[in-house]
Amino acid sequence: MKFMQVAMQHLPEAKTLLDKKGIELDMEDMQPAIELLTKVMEEAYNIGYEDAKNE
Repeated sequence: MKFMQVAMQHLPEAKTLLDKKGIELDMEDMQPAIELLTKVMEEAYNIGYEDAKNE
C-alpha cells in the first residue's frame, strides 16, 4: 500500500508530463498504469531486499 501512496504522490507530475505531450487521460484511464507501476516498484523492492539479505 505504501507503494500506491508514493505513486499517487507523483501522479500530478505524470499528468502534467502527459498533458504537455498532448495525451489526455483521466484518473480512470491512469488506474491501470498506476497498478502496473506499483507492481514494478514492489518487485524491485523485493529484489533489493533479497540481495541485501544474501550479503
